[in-house]
Amino acid sequence: MANPFQLSRRNLCLMLPALAATAALAEDKKTPLPSTVLRFEDLPSEGSGEYTAKQLVHGWTHEGFRVAMHESDLAPGGAPHPAHRHKHEEMFMVREGTLEVTVEGKSTQIGPGSIAYIASNDLHGIRNAGTSHAQYFVLELGTDD
Repeated sequence: MANPFQLSRRNLCLMLPALAATAALAEDKKTPLPSTVLRFEDLPSEGSGEYTAKQLVHGWTHEGFRVAMHESDLAPGGAPHPAHRHKHEEMFMVREGTLEVTVEGKSTQIGPGSIAYIASNDLHGIRNAGTSHAQYFVLELGTDD
């Protein structure tokens, strides 16, 4: 009698897609972020000169929704990167200075306390339109999968 736990190459090949799908489903169950209190002055900065950033939060909610937030400091006239698109939504929240936010070719200047919401796949870019450094928070919602 054949061993029921012994797999032929053919059966193994037939099972691989199911195993891969199972692994992908298990990977989707990300560990939720724990409650945390972050002191801004204790966070390390990345970058230098015209653009620096502090990663504040990056992870998953209890429902498996990705959330990330960082604070950026941008020199006058600077832009962190060229205009781009991505699947996740994004919000820019100005703390200090003046940002020019361009969405699908339309530019608007915003200052402290202002918010810009960028919908999925909209072409967008930002630059510091002021004469001093601009500080702003970026909240990313969702994934690019």
